Parts: sequence; structure tokens; C-alpha cells
Amino acid sequence: QVQLAESGGGLVQPGGSQRLSCASSGIIFSGYDMGWHRQAPGKERELVARITRGGKTNYADSVKGRFTISRDNAKALVYLQMNSLKPDDTAVYYCNTFIRDTYNALHWGQGTQVTVSS
Repeated sequence: QVQLAESGGGLVQPGGSQRLSCASSGIIFSGYDMGWHRQAPGKERELVARITRGGKTNYADSVKGRFTISRDNAKALVYLQMNSLKPDDTAVYYCNTFIRDTYNALHWGQGTQVTVSS
């Protein structure tokens, strides 16, 4: 059974930093492109960052230069380092796998809430 489990969410002040982690099981982690999406209240879920099997990354324009996605294949973990957080970054953040060589999500985690507020 495939499981993705996010952690690291919480309340952070504007300008602060937070690191999210996603632990996977039931998959050959190194064989998947991985990503982070987010969904704010009343908005559609959007792709925030993606990292390929080979480590190539891409980001939504709204987070470029502030967020960094990385992966540890030995530990089957993917991370999202978020710096210079803004209130607009408030959302539920979801870890996902992608269907190979596409931007179509295959497996989802349960999500972790990030709230940016003073």
C-alpha cells in the first residue's frame, strides 16, 4: 500500500521559514518524480514545486527564489524548504508522486497545514 506522510506544518510569522517533510512507503521512491502542491481556502490546488528522479527542479512563479524542493532517495524523503514566508503562502500542503514524465499526480499524502500570520 502506497503511503505519503507529510509533516512540519504549523504557524509561522511572515518572513519566517518552515521545512516540510514527506515520508513515503510502498513505492520504489527513486523511480518517481515528486512534488508539492498546496490548496488555500476557496482556491484550486496548485503545483508549488516538482523534482524529477534525476534531481531537476521547477517551481511556481509565486515561490521561485523562496522555496526549495529536495529529495533523499536513501531515506525515501522529499522536503520543501520555505523561506521568506508570506500570508499568501497559507494553505494545506500536499506531497505527491507523478506519473512518470508527466505532471499528472498519482499518489497523494493527507496534507499538512501551513499558516503564515503574525
